[in-house]
Amino acid sequence: MKKNTVRKDYHVDKSGIGFIKFIFEAHEGVAVVSTVEPKKGHIMLSISPDMVDTAGSIIDELKEEYQINEI
Repeated sequence: MKKNTVRKDYHVDKSGIGFIKFIFEAHEGVAVVSTVEPKKGHIMLSISPDMVDTAGSIIDELKEEYQINEI
């Protein structure tokens, strides 16, 4: 059975996009970060279905350093 990817969009401080991508790359298999509109700080996470809670925890930790809002 094929699992669907969970997609979530966020508005972030554009200066933090590279770091946020790096953090998710370091947590291999959790999510892939795509930059949708870099000037507006719009990113999208493509999250493995069984990693939604883990991705949420990472986002919560990143919120301590960066402004991150789900859109």
